[in-house]
Amino acid sequence: MGRVTAIEPGMVTLNTGTVSLRRFAQRPGELLALAQIVDSRVRVNDPDLPDLRDVDVYVADLGIEQNRTRDWVVGRVAVRGHRRIARRRAVHVVDWSDVRGLTPQDVDQPGQDVTSLLGQFEGLRPADVAHRLRELPEKRRLEVAIALDDERLADVVQELPDDDQVDLLGHLEVHRAADVLEAMDPDDAADLLGELPESEAESLLALMDPQESEPVRRLLAHSPDTAGGLMTPEPVILSPSTTVAEALARIRDPDLTPALASMVFVVRPPTATPTGRYLGCVHIQQLLREPPAHLVGGLVDSDLAPLSPEMSLGQVTRYFATYNLVCGPVVDAENHLIGAVTVDDVLDHLLPEDWREEEQPALERSVEPVQR
Repeated sequence: MGRVTAIEPGMVTLNTGTVSLRRFAQRPGELLALAQIVDSRVRVNDPDLPDLRDVDVYVADLGIEQNRTRDWVVGRVAVRGHRRIARRRAVHVVDWSDVRGLTPQDVDQPGQDVTSLLGQFEGLRPADVAHRLRELPEKRRLEVAIALDDERLADVVQELPDDDQVDLLGHLEVHRAADVLEAMDPDDAADLLGELPESEAESLLALMDPQESEPVRRLLAHSPDTAGGLMTPEPVILSPSTTVAEALARIRDPDLTPALASMVFVVRPPTATPTGRYLGCVHIQQLLREPPAHLVGGLVDSDLAPLSPEMSLGQVTRYFATYNLVCGPVVDAENHLIGAVTVDDVLDHLLPEDWREEEQPALERSVEPVQR
């Protein structure tokens, strides 16, 4: 902070051309402005605001100013009423010295609001939310997790390192944990349950809806470093009588990853895994070149050899490289399609286990002054 000469709404001006990119490390006694102080419940003792005396209010923002010794200090605090009390909440700006309840012990109390934190996460990709969640103190991390809906939390949990997934799931109420597992992709749910003690995993599976738990149980039967353990049991599966127009409509589903949407698999009924006899696959490029009324049964590529569930990670990797694929079918010994492996699942297992935790090198980077 000694390098800062001015702080404005759209700019911070430094007295040096060097910016430290070292990872921030919170020291004892320090509080994080957005992660810990904002949304804290406080009391205000301002003579000019008698209506706020002995009333719980919440920190909405902080004002930083430079004092006479050129040090930067938090001098003002914006406070508001609770969002559940009034639809339109008046915001008051008071001096820091008039606020009570912002000691480390105070902000560590449970039940803190998360309105501002959730606002910061709106529009972010799950991987970015997961990264920011890991930067929060454990208490705030859990409060945010509880406030997220099941679908959003499931997407975020899938992007956390394994240890953080297990830790977060363990802090949730058991029925909420089962709901989050139901909302996760089956392969990610199986990976997470595989990290838990067998008895704990079985208890959570028992609480899940049978339709959601059954594909997860099938995945858990395979070693995690095989095609059967890597696959998702829910690729795009069609019958031969499906038209090209219907196939394209299926892969327009925004919930499909680009890898899963790159290929459809054609089988005899039933079309839920494990399916009837596997006939072959059709790539999205082929579908885009055909008239909408044509049937996918006439476009099937039956020459592409499928993966078997016992194939190792190395074999699966070579398969993708050999055929230039981002998605491949997994077929059992009876020629039933049981799932598909996507390239993102392969990369997750090829990268070091702690790849989500790695930071950029700690450097100091010179920057050119910006004129505004």
